[in-house]
Amino acid sequence: MKSSKILLATALLTFAAAGNALAFHEGGVAYCDGCHTMHNSSGNKAMSGGRNTGLTGWNAAGKASTTQFQGNAFLLQGSDDSSTCLNCHAANDAAPTGYHVMTFPAPAVNAAAPVERTPGGDFAWLTQTFPKAGYAAQSIGERHGHNVVAQDYGLLADATLTVAPGGQYDAKSLSCASCHDPHSRARIVDTNGTIAYAKPGQKVLPIGNSGSYGAQPDANEAVGVYRLLGGANYSQMSYSNPLPFNADPPVAVAPSTYNRSEATTDTRVAYGQGMSEWCSNCHRAIHNNNTNASNTALIHPAGNGAKLTAAANDLAGNATGTTIANLYNAYKTSGDLTGSQTTSYTSLVPYEEGTGVIATLAGHADNTGTQTAGPTTGSENVMCLSCHRAHASGFNSMTRWNNNSEFLTVGGAYPDYAAAAGTDALKNSNGMNQAIYQAAMYDRPATQFAYDQRSLCNKCHAKD
Repeated sequence: MKSSKILLATALLTFAAAGNALAFHEGGVAYCDGCHTMHNSSGNKAMSGGRNTGLTGWNAAGKASTTQFQGNAFLLQGSDDSSTCLNCHAANDAAPTGYHVMTFPAPAVNAAAPVERTPGGDFAWLTQTFPKAGYAAQSIGERHGHNVVAQDYGLLADATLTVAPGGQYDAKSLSCASCHDPHSRARIVDTNGTIAYAKPGQKVLPIGNSGSYGAQPDANEAVGVYRLLGGANYSQMSYSNPLPFNADPPVAVAPSTYNRSEATTDTRVAYGQGMSEWCSNCHRAIHNNNTNASNTALIHPAGNGAKLTAAANDLAGNATGTTIANLYNAYKTSGDLTGSQTTSYTSLVPYEEGTGVIATLAGHADNTGTQTAGPTTGSENVMCLSCHRAHASGFNSMTRWNNNSEFLTVGGAYPDYAAAAGTDALKNSNGMNQAIYQAAMYDRPATQFAYDQRSLCNKCHAKD
């Protein structure tokens, strides 16, 4: 009996460490007391979940100084939406761990890097303002990602972009719940990724599992949508958004262990379809299909219609007869176009597969280095996350690599703020020391790139 209990406990611990958050969210609304406190009291004491001792109104133990029975808005356990989420999703980890999306406390600039390596990125990059380096301007922390407001964790509204670029969303109201629906009623109801909702007067299958890791609905249970993203008509409860969402969440599948170093193998999320369309819920003017079709505003194509089968252009703008997909597959590093379709994929430049079939996507979601094939079906497309991370990165505009310098590697090594004045290593460093730069590249060794590697825009455009 004792041995069976030990085995069960070991199995549960292993599952919890695997990297997903199934034990709490299970694909839909979690148990209420996980996020809310009915009376702000536990054991006859105040129980606010805040942790930031650097702000006024906080005590030495890191708890908000609200008194018993005087709680927060919406009965939240944190001072605001994002703080409530980060009560579970932020941690002082020594290595990437589970479902954590913020290193807290955030490290001192250039002393250590944010720890988490989720595909979406670590929100602690928002706190990292790197100094001016050579001809590169200062890299300001608030430019590194979505500036969610989390008072308990020292995250503030974007002071520069006061509304969403291309939209109307008020930066002061941006929170985790602006994108993720904590009470998610959206669900996937068939193996083709069809999304439905629980609505008055309508019956749908109950959510029985997360939809982020390849689980499929059956005759009795639906699965949740990818990452609990808000569905069509979603509007954050704590903000009267004048424009409710008009697009459903994307269909995608992640490997169950996704918060990990990519020093040896990529973490491949199999993005299916709909990501850019979903991002356009807030960034509508940036992702307007009609504008992209006519190219009147010179907006980079992104979305289900931005196929990698489009013809590439030469330096004069003329079609070359080569498709973007062929360039993606051939490109290895700057100057090296000897790559093969079977090994061409990189999570630094992911793409959508153009399908909602869950089994197909689940077969490609991987962290072992066995799913390395690039585009082949003709249905693949460029999306927002081909260039950006969803949460934050070490680089401006939360890009996956540094787009504010000419070289990503110099002389076979990453750039370095500690390099001598006037050197290319300093000029291209983004103000980071070499170790921080490598961490921002998810720990990949510089030897994976060319001796002098240029922008990874070239993975699709091969202009280097």
